[in-house]
Amino acid sequence: MKLTRRRLIATLTGYALPMAFLTSVRADERAAWDVWKSRFLAGNGRVIDHLQNGVSHSEGQGYGLLLAQAFGDREAFDAIESWTREHLLIRDDALMAWRWSPSGNRDDELAGNDWHTATDGDLFRAWALMRSEVFSGWGDRRGTVEAISNALAALCLEPDPRAPDEPILTPGAEAMSEPDRVLFNPSYIMPRALRELGLYTERETLIRAADHGETILAELAATGLVPDWVLVTRDGFRPAEGFGANHGYDAIRVALYLHWSGNAAHPARTQKQEIWTGEARVPVVLTPQGEVLERSTYPGYRAVADLIRCSPNDPVEDAGEPYYPATLGLMASVARRESGLC
Repeated sequence: MKLTRRRLIATLTGYALPMAFLTSVRADERAAWDVWKSRFLAGNGRVIDHLQNGVSHSEGQGYGLLLAQAFGDREAFDAIESWTREHLLIRDDALMAWRWSPSGNRDDELAGNDWHTATDGDLFRAWALMRSEVFSGWGDRRGTVEAISNALAALCLEPDPRAPDEPILTPGAEAMSEPDRVLFNPSYIMPRALRELGLYTERETLIRAADHGETILAELAATGLVPDWVLVTRDGFRPAEGFGANHGYDAIRVALYLHWSGNAAHPARTQKQEIWTGEARVPVVLTPQGEVLERSTYPGYRAVADLIRCSPNDPVEDAGEPYYPATLGLMASVARRESGLC
């Protein structure tokens, strides 16, 4: 029997979701959201990544949808979902195409449209739609959420070559996977989203993917800083040829998502407390051994660092801040509200 809205809220509150999700949005947080919209959200609901030739991607649409729900912005939420449906739902399944370009120029690798999927975008879209129904009361989204969740479970989970009964969340429906090796992006593991969707749709495999994902993250953290990409093989972890092996811009999200999920003690979160020590220029790219390769002064990365350290953070506007750090900064604000850890 499907969970009623009241039962689902009670279940999530006891299982994965502290009552902090009911706290109101502060005026300065709402102002930061308005600034983000003015810079990255078109009136028709398209989230624009100016740094990548002005393209839109499933990640941005999923993140934008989640943020609109978290900031109580029904108008932006509906616009983002409408644009996504019109332009990214071009596949035969319920998943989004990964990239859309206003030029549609397939001769340009960065500008061309791409029908492949990126799991994090679909995960965040499904989670945002679920939250819009359960926590915001913005209509019945069950059919769409179940369709996306079913597609994620069917197309984006693969057996761990070391433990075939355990599911690994893959980077996309077409991501490389073979019986002896699976491509893995640690920053796609958002345990809270997977667990809440698993409860909402009664798909235990999504909850197991969250649990096993956290296990893999802990295994990786035991060897050094969690990398952006890795191969999980029968013999253990291996570098993924052609993918980043450093702890870089992707991996910044690992500690953010663990914190948001309330997992304060996870080693992939606590290891960042030693790296993010309050310096003005935040280390953003490091070797697995901890050597700093790049630093940044963008406020969004500082917001994530302050969150993990549970240090105060006041929203700061930087007119030159690109889509990605600006978005992570807003997500850190929501995570601070909802995690109950700080």
